[in-house]
Amino acid sequence: MLGQIILKAIIQVTILYKQQRIFHRTSHIHRISPVQRSCRTCIKRDSVSFDREAYRLHAKDTGGFLNVNVSEISFDEVHQLFSKDTEIGPGGHWRPKDCKPRWKVAVLIPFRNRHEHLPIFFLHLIPMLQKQRLEFAFYVIEQTGTQPFNRAMLFNVGFKEAMKDGAWDCVIFHDVDHLPENDRNYYGCGEMPRHFAAKLDKYMYILPYNEFFGGVSGLTVEQFRKINGFPNAFWGWGGEDDDLWNRVHYAGYNVTRPEGDLGKYTSIPHHHRGEVQFLGRYKLLRYSKERQYIDGLNNLLYTPKILVDRLYTNISVNLMPELAPIEDY
Repeated sequence: MLGQIILKAIIQVTILYKQQRIFHRTSHIHRISPVQRSCRTCIKRDSVSFDREAYRLHAKDTGGFLNVNVSEISFDEVHQLFSKDTEIGPGGHWRPKDCKPRWKVAVLIPFRNRHEHLPIFFLHLIPMLQKQRLEFAFYVIEQTGTQPFNRAMLFNVGFKEAMKDGAWDCVIFHDVDHLPENDRNYYGCGEMPRHFAAKLDKYMYILPYNEFFGGVSGLTVEQFRKINGFPNAFWGWGGEDDDLWNRVHYAGYNVTRPEGDLGKYTSIPHHHRGEVQFLGRYKLLRYSKERQYIDGLNNLLYTPKILVDRLYTNISVNLMPELAPIEDY
């Protein structure tokens, strides 16, 4: 009898602990006041100065600095949390019900073997984008097979599949291990391509070099098509973002960045886990201009396997070099 009482008490304490753990990690998510539910951020797209208008519009709807928690949490816990939000549709598709969103945003996430990072990512990003009053959905593009990781090619695949799925007009290219530290870093697009992750903690919040375009970037659908997307020829990590920078400038665009501390990001600690560094990147970068319109969206072949989760659409592809043949240049 005494043993049963003790066992029951232990179970109750365990349940209470788990509930408190979920609440502690996610209590900031539910602090959306009636003022924050206004349509202030859903206005016409007539901005000339991206940074100043974005800051002015969203300053009252967002809280500023976020308490970034990178400790692991299970997908079951995250699904349980967001199951209370009946406005989230399949694939994590959400739109404000009380106004017309300023941008329709497809968030693309290249992925391989980072299963512990995904729940942290969604726990952090979904509430932020909701407070920014954007329409959005998430697309996780997962590389299968044994070839070296090709982040850029995955983004091209994700872009093509997202365009089949919804009428998106803004695309965010987002590493799964990058978490914004300020929810006033507005995830809409502008007249110029946007580099959101300007100040990363692992670089001591200093831009590594002026042409750095890594981590999180955003382009309108029109801009991304104009530059012919990412290059497909970068097998292994490194170089593809520099090539994207070149493409943007060859197409006549400039890159904008958030002002001040808005562009601060926390990176979830990780290693490249056997992913090889692409040693041929410097040679390819020398010929960025010659390759731009023969290597990208227009020479890409693939066969996807698509699974729709409640929080994201998973697009699995087995990438190989012959799926993106490049003519001589």
